[in-house]
Amino acid sequence: MRGRFITLEGIEGVGKTTQVATVRATLEALQRPFVTTREPGGTPLAEDIRALVLAPREEAVPGSAELLLMFAARAVHVANLILPTLASGKDVVCDRFTDATYAYQGGGRHVPLPQVAALEAITHGGLQPDLTVLLDAAPALALQRAKRRGATDRFEAETVAFFDRVRAAYLERAAAEPARFVVIDATQPLAEVSAAVAAAVVAAAARWNAAAPAATPASTGAVAPEVEQPA
Repeated sequence: MRGRFITLEGIEGVGKTTQVATVRATLEALQRPFVTTREPGGTPLAEDIRALVLAPREEAVPGSAELLLMFAARAVHVANLILPTLASGKDVVCDRFTDATYAYQGGGRHVPLPQVAALEAITHGGLQPDLTVLLDAAPALALQRAKRRGATDRFEAETVAFFDRVRAAYLERAAAEPARFVVIDATQPLAEVSAAVAAAVVAAAARWNAAAPAATPASTGAVAPEVEQPA
């Protein structure tokens, strides 16, 4: 039986790293085998591309270049880790996926959405997350949290207006796909956010257990041996 694909989304500072741990703990309690990973990144080559994308630099990075780098990393990640892991029967828990590209490059950078959709089709075809947890918070508050972590990357250094657009794009996608998305108010006390995330995973797992085995998505490229990556 194919594993299930769980993604966590949201702007900087909403607590995705903490809630990846919540998802891990919940899947362990449910006795569901899983691998955790992240985007951009997740495999050695994709992590190299991540470093190129996030590093602060004086030279301007056009939105189109950023888009292509994101999907280059994703193509490697999907072919070499996500698809093989799902095919092995394990769940995949991923910190960000293509919803982030629609939000950051589409909403934040104003890249035309048909360009994002075209690269999405090339990179991972019919593969979509089975559950997406969107952690939502006003950018002004979330960015205050993010800056407490210390040095900022290229995205964390963006303006509040940029993140307003990113947040709006995320919420628009969630409204368009309510069966896949669970939107959680990330400004609640941590215990309440974690409880909501755990409840979303438990509810989704119950639906999956009741459903027929999911179809395996068509491979979009060469498949390498499974490699588990840290969150």
